[in-house]
Amino acid sequence: RVDLFDAPSGEDAFGEENVLLASNMSNQQLMQHGDNLMDESDQALARSKQTVQETINVGTETAAALKAQTEQMSRVVNELDSIHFSMKKASKLVKEIGRQVATDRCIMGLLFLIVAGVIA
Repeated sequence: RVDLFDAPSGEDAFGEENVLLASNMSNQQLMQHGDNLMDESDQALARSKQTVQETINVGTETAAALKAQTEQMSRVVNELDSIHFSMKKASKLVKEIGRQVATDRCIMGLLFLIVAGVIA
């Protein structure tokens, strides 16, 4: 009887009151009180289990969202690599076109000098 009604953290004043209260209760009342305490404990345990399950669900959803975002980031990186490669290739092509234009101008200049030399 005394163990059922001991106060948490060893508070003696409350423990003595509980002992006096327990000694004034019948066995049926003590059993009913013990059943009530067990029911409260079961309810607290059920609430704790529900909280744990909700936490697990949130963690699972977060992990799924993180995985999706990681895959999306991977696709973005691949696209950026592709764009970078295309930009390098385009830059080389522009340089090559610039060289061809300069070469064409030199050839046209030489042709003009040849034609001017033939006419003169």
